Amino acid sequence: MTAILDAALCRYQRHSTTILRVSVGLVFVGFGVMKFLPGASPAEDVATRTMDVLAFGLVPPGATRPLLALFETAIGVGLITGFLLRVVLAAFFLHMGGVFSALLILPDEMWNDQLPTLEGQYIIKNVVLIAACLAVAAEESRHTTVVTPRRRHARDPEPRAVREAEPPLVVPDPGPTVPRRSDPGHRFAAREPATRPSREPSARL
Repeated sequence: MTAILDAALCRYQRHSTTILRVSVGLVFVGFGVMKFLPGASPAEDVATRTMDVLAFGLVPPGATRPLLALFETAIGVGLITGFLLRVVLAAFFLHMGGVFSALLILPDEMWNDQLPTLEGQYIIKNVVLIAACLAVAAEESRHTTVVTPRRRHARDPEPRAVREAEPPLVVPDPGPTVPRRSDPGHRFAAREPATRPSREPSARL
C-alpha cells in the first residue's frame, strides 16, 4: 500500500504546479461568475466599495461590479489555460493588492475589537491563493530564465590564449654505428675507415 501511495505522489509531483495553477483559476472563475449576478456573491458590497475608493470615484456605480467580475473571470481563465501566464500573474497580484487594501479602507466592516469580522476573514484567507500563485510564478520563472555564465570575481585575469604547440625538432639519423676497438669506453663510436694492405710489388734489390 505504501509503495502504491509513493508512486502516486511521485507522479503527482510532476504535475503539482499545473494542478495548483488550474485550481486557483477555477476558484477565480467561480468568484468572477458569481459577481455577474447581483447579490450572488457575499463579498460583492465590500469589493465594489473598495474598487470605488481605489478608482477615486471615476468608475460609474453600475459598472463597478461587472468590471470586477470580468477582471476576476479573465484572471481565472488565464490561470487555467496558461495563456500569457506572466501577464495573468501580474494581474492577479495587482488584484490581490486591491483586495487586501479593503482591510485599511473599510476598517469598520473588516475589524471588530481588533479581530477580523466575517468579511475580514473572507479577505485574509486569500493568503493561500497568493502563496499558490507565488509557487506558480517561481516555476514559470525557472523555466523561462536563461542562466549565463559569469566570472567569479572582477579581478580574475582574462583567460590566456592557448599557444600553439611547436613542431618537434627533427634530428637527422647519423646512421648505423659499430663499436670502436681502440676506445672501449665508447661502445658506439663512429667506425674508422679500414686500411687495406698495399698490393704494389715490393721493390727488388
